Amino acid sequence: MKTIGVIPARYGSTRLPGKSLVAICGKPLVQWVYERARLARRLDGLVVATDDSRIVQAVEAFGGVAVMTRSDHPSGTDRIAEAVAGRQGDIVINIQGDEPLIDPALIDQLANVMTGEGDWDMATAVCPIHDAADLENPAVVKAVWAADGRALYFSRAPIPFLRDQHDPPAGLQHWRHIGIYAYRRAFLDKLVKTPPCVLELTEKLEQLRALDLGGRIRVVTTEEAGLGVDTPEDVPKAEAALRAAGLG
Repeated sequence: MKTIGVIPARYGSTRLPGKSLVAICGKPLVQWVYERARLARRLDGLVVATDDSRIVQAVEAFGGVAVMTRSDHPSGTDRIAEAVAGRQGDIVINIQGDEPLIDPALIDQLANVMTGEGDWDMATAVCPIHDAADLENPAVVKAVWAADGRALYFSRAPIPFLRDQHDPPAGLQHWRHIGIYAYRRAFLDKLVKTPPCVLELTEKLEQLRALDLGGRIRVVTTEEAGLGVDTPEDVPKAEAALRAAGLG
């Protein structure tokens, strides 16, 4: 099986326009993501999917591979589906384009699940929620899954809801969804050909379309949520984290 990593990198961003090209410790953000993803051992190919020629030029300038995609895609999933059209690959991994410290081992973990366990349509990741404010924050997506690792639901609401605040059950842990996905190629094609369902439109979470279609999503756990760059205020935080990691 061949596994392709795709980094969606559209130019438009409400909070940080052109963020893929924003300089982080002297390199464009997209370069940090690409170089980290390239350290993953289970990827047979890696490409940036963008809607802007400036991002293509930046990626090619540091020796990466980029492809132009349409500017009207409603989601990153649709963009990666266009990017891999005509390319060989059984598994496609959607790697968020705003995480300069993406863990290559997490990419490999998802690839291993998809290539080693043939009954999953998708795989994604979660990490523990330790802060009560994150649990109540709708921008932090929560996830619950079954004993076999199969995702049951994702929500912006606190799930599972703790009915008895004074008597939590032993072992209760809330989990934060991390926006990295691995898709089996056939299921990705099916997903992007299907209109959003009511659940997706309600929560604005595209993974709910996959569940609505009956897709089996394997959940893997990791300890850290990673660091996303979404606003100008996130830039110095990312630079500090890169320096602390000995990379900046």
